[in-house]
Amino acid sequence: MKLPTPSRSIPRVRWSSESLWRASPLTWLVLILGLVLFGIGEGLLVRAKFGATPWTVVAQGLTHQTGISIGLTTLSCSVLALLGWIPLRQRMGLGTIANTLVFPVALDLTTRWAPDPNSPLARAALMLLGLALFGCGASLYLSCLVGPGPRDGLMTGLQRRLNSSVSRVRFGLETSLMGLGWLLGGRVGVATFAFSFGVGYIIALYLTGWKKLSDHVTQRNPRPGV
Repeated sequence: MKLPTPSRSIPRVRWSSESLWRASPLTWLVLILGLVLFGIGEGLLVRAKFGATPWTVVAQGLTHQTGISIGLTTLSCSVLALLGWIPLRQRMGLGTIANTLVFPVALDLTTRWAPDPNSPLARAALMLLGLALFGCGASLYLSCLVGPGPRDGLMTGLQRRLNSSVSRVRFGLETSLMGLGWLLGGRVGVATFAFSFGVGYIIALYLTGWKKLSDHVTQRNPRPGV
């Protein structure tokens, strides 16, 4: 069985918006669904207790070095990520704002209410489910083309400027962050490595799947005037 080819970039699909600041009801539906799944996936990774995602490892490291709360260091990481948009000429949109509002709520509720498994096998299953939902949610909301969140904007901006694939850029970004966070004193675990080495490929595979699904639906039900 041959695996689908990972998408090199963010494709335009049936629910993609033509504008960063205007969205159809379908775009809004997919955007919110994607961000909710995005937050749930991150929350399940936290509950699995196999290590944080690279950005969180950096925030933990900054907290270790400065004594500032992890909430403030996480916010600082987002601000630094946004500053990185400037040389990349990455633009904000509805997705950027929605990301900052929806994702943290989904993450917080998941860490509060998700099961807290004791056995290593159950924790591993929770980690894998978290990775799958994270990739699914990220790919859905990014495919709306209404602007990425602060951190994903670095990935999409670098991918566009370097003319490289989504999976390669994500891999380089996440592994660099993991190393930086570890040097600062953040906690690196199995999930951190799995996320760094696998999430870019997972997101790219999902993007390929959404493109194929969109093309199939469009062929069966063409848009008016198409």
